[in-house]
Amino acid sequence: MAGKKILILGSGRAAKPCVEYLLRNPENTVTVASHTRPTAEALVEGHANASALVLEVKWGSASLEAAIADHDIVVSLVPIDCCSTVIDLAILTETNLVTATYISRDNEKYESLARSAGVTLLSEVGINPGIDHPHAAKVIDEVHSKGGKVREFYSYCGALPAPASSNNPLRFQSPKGALQSQWNLADYLENSEVNLVDWSWTASEEPYHFIEGYAFKAYPNRDPIPYQDFYQIPEAQAVIRSSLRYKGNPALVKALFDLHWLNPYPKGWLVPGKTWAHLQQQATKAATDSEKDLVARVDAICNFPDPKTRAAVLDGLRWIGLFSKQMADVRKSPLDTLSARLADICSSTQEERLLVMLQHEFVVEWPEKTKETIPSTLELQDGPHEHSGMERVVGVTCGIATQLLLDGHPAIARPGVIVPYAKDICDPIREKLEPEGIKLVAKSTRG
Repeated sequence: MAGKKILILGSGRAAKPCVEYLLRNPENTVTVASHTRPTAEALVEGHANASALVLEVKWGSASLEAAIADHDIVVSLVPIDCCSTVIDLAILTETNLVTATYISRDNEKYESLARSAGVTLLSEVGINPGIDHPHAAKVIDEVHSKGGKVREFYSYCGALPAPASSNNPLRFQSPKGALQSQWNLADYLENSEVNLVDWSWTASEEPYHFIEGYAFKAYPNRDPIPYQDFYQIPEAQAVIRSSLRYKGNPALVKALFDLHWLNPYPKGWLVPGKTWAHLQQQATKAATDSEKDLVARVDAICNFPDPKTRAAVLDGLRWIGLFSKQMADVRKSPLDTLSARLADICSSTQEERLLVMLQHEFVVEWPEKTKETIPSTLELQDGPHEHSGMERVVGVTCGIATQLLLDGHPAIARPGVIVPYAKDICDPIREKLEPEGIKLVAKSTRG
């Protein structure tokens, strides 16, 4: 199925490599929609088969609905809080959709609606979720085909600044998204028991040793337990999916959470025309907005595990400016206010380099009762490519999935919610990813 009209919603970092991949097929035409024309035009510059469009992604927008209806497929690269609008409009206009992120943890509603509308909703084709699925499916299929059992499955992923670029106390450059991901509750399966994660994980700075030269803090991400079924490993006694952060980040994020700065809802104490110290006083109910009283409340609220952690967190809070007499740029919620501040002081530079790290670890039991640990690792640092590793992983993976759907691949081009968990969906995506340099390298150790 060649020569289709593709609408890409979103103008973030991943959009350009997605556009470029889809335009490798000269019969495709691509429209990139953004809320600002210069941003959209920059993404299509130099491409004869691409055009720019100004759109706001919001429910009730007649122009958004018309644009989706006018294309054969819509690729959603918008923030996660806008995704449901795009999905609903894709179903309403009977337009196939591809998205890098999750559609819903409860897919039954969208599965029924998509089938009735005769549309494909292809999701989880980004980085995490995304490239982790095809590589996991490959190893699991190989183990099962040889009579083995996957007793434990661990997945660790991080899209981070490269070490040389992680030069601030939070040690990342995309504040709001990273903060939101760390604020999610999570659970995991270990020793065949379900464990719920609260914020106590940030109290420890024990490192996870990824590969030689790196040590990260790993923390459980969302709800990995359904992956026992998704990946068809009912024999697994442990299933853990974790995100990676550099040492120092979790303790500071934990403090910001405890101090109410990660709250996404409007608060009465968020008043324009106030200093950061005054807002910190209101948030924590400190006696005054003096640094002495503010620090005393931080000590009382955060209950630091040791003096070293306390000193590092206080340095981080000072770096953010939460004890300062500087006027605050107040937004609608504490999270938005903090994120705007961090976006300013963590602003990216041309010298910034990014790092994508992904590792799967399979603990396998073979028929003869021997054990084997199989780690598979992807490390992508920014190099001579025009796009960063993170941009390429998300954009190219989305582009590949979109082209497979356009080409009518039988495992993918069918009505309903399609997620790349099974071998018949994963293999064609992985086989096209590997020539792009996006590949996990597996090693094994018998034990």
